[in-house]
Amino acid sequence: MNNSLYAALIATLLTATSCFSEKETNMDENAVVELYLIDSPADFEEVWVEVLGVELLSKGADGGNAAAWIAIPYVAEEQQVNLLELTGGNSLKLGEMELPAGEIAQLRLKLGGNNYLVKDNVESQLSTTSAQQEGLTVSVDRILHAGASHDIVIDFDVARSLVHGANVGQYFLRPLIRVLEAKYATIDGVALPQDAGPVAVKAVTGQDTTGTYVDANGYFKIQGLKEASYIIVVTPNRSFAPYISEPLTTKMEETTSVGSIELERLEEPAD
Repeated sequence: MNNSLYAALIATLLTATSCFSEKETNMDENAVVELYLIDSPADFEEVWVEVLGVELLSKGADGGNAAAWIAIPYVAEEQQVNLLELTGGNSLKLGEMELPAGEIAQLRLKLGGNNYLVKDNVESQLSTTSAQQEGLTVSVDRILHAGASHDIVIDFDVARSLVHGANVGQYFLRPLIRVLEAKYATIDGVALPQDAGPVAVKAVTGQDTTGTYVDANGYFKIQGLKEASYIIVVTPNRSFAPYISEPLTTKMEETTSVGSIELERLEEPAD
C-alpha cells in the first residue's frame, strides 16, 4: 500500500471514530422525549379537536418568555383528532425530540379553533376562548435522565371538558388535561349489558375520584392512578341499578381488573 493511500485510510478511520464518539457523547448528555395523547370515553359519538402542537418548559426557565418554551415537532398525520378514538388503551403520538438531560417543569398543549362534536348524528361546533388557543398549561415535574427515552402521556378528559350551553345543541369546550405520572396504576373491566349506556365509571379513594365512560363494547380503563385501595362506582342509565364494588388494591405499573360487571335491570326505571 502506498503512503498516500495509507494516509487517506487513516484519515477516514479517524473521522469515523470522531463522529461516533461525538454521537455517543450527545447520547450521554441528552434524553429522548416522546409525547402521547389519550382520552377517556364520553357520551358522544365523536369529539374532534384541532391540535396545533405541544411545548415544554425546562425547570427554572421563564414561562412568560415565549422563547423559553421548546416546541416539539408534531408527527401525527392530521391535526384534526377525534378524541374518542383514543380510548381503551389507544393513544396518538404527537411528537418526539431529543433534549438535554434535566427536569421538565411544564407542558403546554396548543389547540386551534376548529373543534366540534357529533351527538345523535348531529354536528355541533365547540366554542372556545382565545386564551385556550394560546395553550393549556399543566405541571409536569419530570426528570429526564441522560441516555434514556421518556414517555409523557397527556390525558384529555373529554367528559369534563364539554359544557352544555343554554341553547339546544350548544356546547362549550373548556379543556381539562393532566399529565400522567411516570409510574402509575391502572384499573380496567367490562360493564354490561350494552343497552345500559351511557355508563359512567369512577375509581374512588378517599377524596380522590378519577372517572371515565365505558366504550361501545362495555370496556373501561382508568389510568394514572396511585397505589391505593379503590372503590369502583358504576352509574348506568336509569333502567339499571348502580353498582359499587368491593375495595380493590392497585399496584404501580400494573393493571388491576374488576372483571365483567353484569348490571341489574330494574323492573321500573329509577326516578
